[in-house]
Amino acid sequence: MKQRELIRRLKKAGFVFMRHGGAHDIYKRGNDEEQIPRHREIDERLALAILRRWGL
Repeated sequence: MKQRELIRRLKKAGFVFMRHGGAHDIYKRGNDEEQIPRHREIDERLALAILRRWGL
């Protein structure tokens, strides 16, 4: 999955960009925090696991 697509879905669910980490970008929604790898393509299994974690 493209990183842009994953971020678009997270933003639609209320996550906002907080900061850059070492190799990840950090997105938060209240107390929920998700780290997104800074790659153009994110492994499909990882992307689906992130989406499933938040019920998306």
